[in-house]
Amino acid sequence: MWTDVVDLRDFYAGGLGQVARRMIRQRLRAMWPDLAGQSLLGLGYATPWLRPFREEAARTVAIMPPRQGVLHWPPGSPGVVALADEGALPLPDLSMDRVLVVHALEQTEQLRRMLREVWRVMAGGGRVIFVVPNRRGIWARFERTPFGHGRPWSEGQLSALLRDNMFTPLHTETALYMPPGRMRLLLGSAPAWERIGRRWFRPVAGVVLVEATKQVFAGTGEIAPGRRQRRRRPVLVASKPDQRFDGPAARGPGDDPA
Repeated sequence: MWTDVVDLRDFYAGGLGQVARRMIRQRLRAMWPDLAGQSLLGLGYATPWLRPFREEAARTVAIMPPRQGVLHWPPGSPGVVALADEGALPLPDLSMDRVLVVHALEQTEQLRRMLREVWRVMAGGGRVIFVVPNRRGIWARFERTPFGHGRPWSEGQLSALLRDNMFTPLHTETALYMPPGRMRLLLGSAPAWERIGRRWFRPVAGVVLVEATKQVFAGTGEIAPGRRQRRRRPVLVASKPDQRFDGPAARGPGDDPA
């Protein structure tokens, strides 16, 4: 079951969400220090982490699945967000140099189709980062955060999944070692939790980040590279400011503060 986009927005607007966003952003920046001239796709609810990359990337696009909903982003600027099925991305083949997948892999019911689509739209030397709740971490056990919903993954499980779907895992990072509490003292100590956790308690991190590239000549028996099944794809529908969609019907106001 997908977490509603309004609930995601509200979580990342709060104190705990802001800390989580900052800790994950530090790991993402360490993995992708420079995206100058690159095209970037955010899939799922990735907008809280797109802003610093958008300032340097040549092109930035965000896609949110229909069952999650969509919010306009960035605030005060023309929208770069579209509502589209994660199993049928409305993007050309080989069109994206970097793909960031957050709050999608653990919730989609079209797991292999989504991975196939990510593989299809990635350029030959492209990279993708999947951010997922860690099965061994404490954050996956508390439903008060978005990481407590859907299917959590261990580092080994995620790496095996990617290999089975024509990706080669390259690098793994971890984040969110502090307990998911809202006490001010706890939130203020988050950087110390991260330093200690990454050195001594890596297996119990709240989230796992895996960077991968596509296997160009490997196959899984679904659709061989270069022989993609032809099907009609939806047209990009940009979100309007102050409007949220859930499928074809509008459901109410919302604005992503990220």
